[in-house]
Amino acid sequence: MSHQSPEMTAIDALSELPPSAKLVAKTLEYEGELTQPQLTEKTRLAGRTVRSALSELDDAGIVTARPSVVDARKRLYSLDSDAEDQL
Repeated sequence: MSHQSPEMTAIDALSELPPSAKLVAKTLEYEGELTQPQLTEKTRLAGRTVRSALSELDDAGIVTARPSVVDARKRLYSLDSDAEDQL
């Protein structure tokens, strides 16, 4: 569910987020779908920083999450298709 206003683009929403959220979004843009531990490894950010960034990106409607088919305890994060088209 997207919480950004209709007139606000993904770029506008991303510009208001902290650098850690921007790094997570760019990593997802380049790498595709990743789990939180994979994002932690690739960005070299602390786990709680990645969790916070994902939460902010989710609130802004920039990322989506789905359960992993390999391990249902993990979630796979990716850029929302609308957001990806705008970035």
